[in-house]
Amino acid sequence: MSKKILMLVGDYAEDYETMVPFQALQMIGHQVDAVCPDKAKGDYIMTAIHDFDGAQTYSEKPGHRFVLNANFTGVKEADYDALLIPGGRAPEYLRLNEQVLELVRDFDQAGKPIAAVCHGPQLLAAAGILKGRTCSAYPACAPEVRLSGGEYADIGIDQAHVDGNLVTAPAWPAHPQWLAKFAEVLQK
Repeated sequence: MSKKILMLVGDYAEDYETMVPFQALQMIGHQVDAVCPDKAKGDYIMTAIHDFDGAQTYSEKPGHRFVLNANFTGVKEADYDALLIPGGRAPEYLRLNEQVLELVRDFDQAGKPIAAVCHGPQLLAAAGILKGRTCSAYPACAPEVRLSGGEYADIGIDQAHVDGNLVTAPAWPAHPQWLAKFAEVLQK
């Protein structure tokens, strides 16, 4: 059954973590509305490609222009079946937007599926929804998960974790697991 999914993005969201779920979820019949605060349908965000190429942390290269297909203004949880949060640098500053945090809280309070990958769980932590729950994220975000009262799921970079309505993963190599588990949770 087709679902309506809200995807929260911003400039320098991770390219794969934005493009792949957006396209894959549409491919299997879901509607995905990609929105960004202070931007409108038809505007774009710049993405960044993060790669693991031998440095102490990931490298960052310019990505694509990702065109938004919906407006952030007026968006509300009641109009959607699920929420998706890509990683990259966008969650770092999106978590400063109270309207974004309220949306995350609303989806969680409604028990709707929430998928977050890489740095996406920074929004979950900032929204205060991780207390007593287990969540994966990019390893550098583990302290935020723990400080917000959550338990960090230290899993393989290509694995995903489910805790109730939360489907989380460490980074884009987990897409097969993360998106498959999210699709399962969507059908419940």
